[in-house]
Amino acid sequence: MTTLYERLGGQPAVDAAVDIFYRKMLADDKVSGFFDGTDMDRQIAKQKAFLTMVFGGPNNYTGKNMRDAHKPLIAKGLNDSHVDAVIEHLGSTLKELGAADADIAEVAAIANGARNDVLNR
Repeated sequence: MTTLYERLGGQPAVDAAVDIFYRKMLADDKVSGFFDGTDMDRQIAKQKAFLTMVFGGPNNYTGKNMRDAHKPLIAKGLNDSHVDAVIEHLGSTLKELGAADADIAEVAAIANGARNDVLNR
């Protein structure tokens, strides 16, 4: 059985998706403030490694777990509406890149599965 990573198109697809995703996030006033002061090149590299891992590709992720990584953002007001925006931008990005609806739904399910950890509850 192929992995979600393979079905989405492997590393080139993850790289393209993360680049487009962050353009959308930074253009969205609801969530862009969470990236103030963030080294976006580093953030993008970490996100590419993280999504590669969670989608079933090679595991080269060395970052923090979801709870620890997002704890500072909780103090800035991170809530469900922001997680919803992330899922929406990720889904629309994958759609633009030609991902199948079932694969986009699987990505949304993975993101929703991390919601409580991201929101530290």
